[in-house]
Amino acid sequence: MRVGVISDTHGLLRPEAVAALSGVNHILHAGDVGDPGILDALAEIAPLTAIRGNIDRAGRCAALPRTEIVELSGITFYILHDLQELDLDPVAAGIGIVVSGHSHQPSIEQRKGVLYLNPGSAGPRRFSLPVSLGRVTLSDKTPSAEILRLVSREMLSAARAFEVGNLHRWKDSILDMDAWPMAVKPAYNSQRPGRRL
Repeated sequence: MRVGVISDTHGLLRPEAVAALSGVNHILHAGDVGDPGILDALAEIAPLTAIRGNIDRAGRCAALPRTEIVELSGITFYILHDLQELDLDPVAAGIGIVVSGHSHQPSIEQRKGVLYLNPGSAGPRRFSLPVSLGRVTLSDKTPSAEILRLVSREMLSAARAFEVGNLHRWKDSILDMDAWPMAVKPAYNSQRPGRRL
């Protein structure tokens, strides 16, 4: 079973995120959805479990739970937006994977047999942090997780050029997704712990 993990969309569901999530069996959204249309779009890809984040203050997004527990293929996931607000002991509660967002910093960490996954932000770029999401593979063995970078450094350079008024130089490459050098590429895998983003 493959689980797509996304967070901090802030009202933007990128085509690269949709492509990366196609084929997953379930999607977890760790808050800061920003637009209820994103919930609808994700639910068309796979069954969805979503929570609210600190920006989800109105409408359907505000009605999402603050935390959620879901069991998939015998593994219990605990989803919350800000890991600093973790309100239980995952080991004592039998949680296998803790999913969080908020920081926009993708990370995968094992602590006391519990996998902690922050997929980073899949929405608007923030500072120099990568645009990313996560994927968890559940099998008979230990679950594995990876971070998928959604936007390449080359595309970020193109976006910066656009921001400073060089549209004439980058317009065609920005609009033609087939020309992008990379749409989705694993940037970190829990099975290779020495590799960083």
